[in-house]
Amino acid sequence: MTMESGEILLDNCFKRCEHIVSRQISGEAILVPIQKKLVDLNSVFALNDTAASVWELLDGQRTLRTVLGHLVAEYRVEEEQAQKDLLDLIWQFIEIGAIEKV
Repeated sequence: MTMESGEILLDNCFKRCEHIVSRQISGEAILVPIQKKLVDLNSVFALNDTAASVWELLDGQRTLRTVLGHLVAEYRVEEEQAQKDLLDLIWQFIEIGAIEKV
């Protein structure tokens, strides 16, 4: 999936794609792509705590600005650094086809 303008804005909303499920395995969040009840084990992604938190917040209703506010409050990080990290993560989710813009 690519974005037409090539730009992600903080006012954008994204939702998790239905063909990706998340599971907790041994305390770690894992993204697993499923297609017609099959799992592609070559495309399983482990998320750190911050990425897992972002994943859960991408419900198609919250803007990235809202997600950013959560990250700044939860992890007590500078907003500028949190914004850079959030946008990088969103691009990674887009590249693996895990999320889509609403």
